[in-house]
Amino acid sequence: MKTRTWILLLGGVFLLSLLGSYFVLRGQPYAAQAQISSGGNVVKTVNLHENQQFTITAENGGVNVITVENGKIAVTEASCPDHYCMKRGFCASGTDIVCLPNKLVIHFLGVQTVDAAAG
Repeated sequence: MKTRTWILLLGGVFLLSLLGSYFVLRGQPYAAQAQISSGGNVVKTVNLHENQQFTITAENGGVNVITVENGKIAVTEASCPDHYCMKRGFCASGTDIVCLPNKLVIHFLGVQTVDAAAG
């Protein structure tokens, strides 16, 4: 009887955690556009709702391939040695995506909440 109680209690806690996560993540902001800078200069501003892929070449010859898919953006290929920019994965908002060796910065613009976009 005690084992069944613990299983039900843990299952309930798991279910509440899952529902709580859904409601917290549902209201996360997303960006409409992203601004890409290389070497401190704005190279391109992209609409995150238009799927595309392009290459940015830095002054030092470093290369970053940037992919926009389904409202998110990511550095999918990079010539830098550490690949931290690629490890960020696809993002729709949050902190900037940065590739320090290639002096690339992806900054999110026009951040809105999901509720604001629906209304």
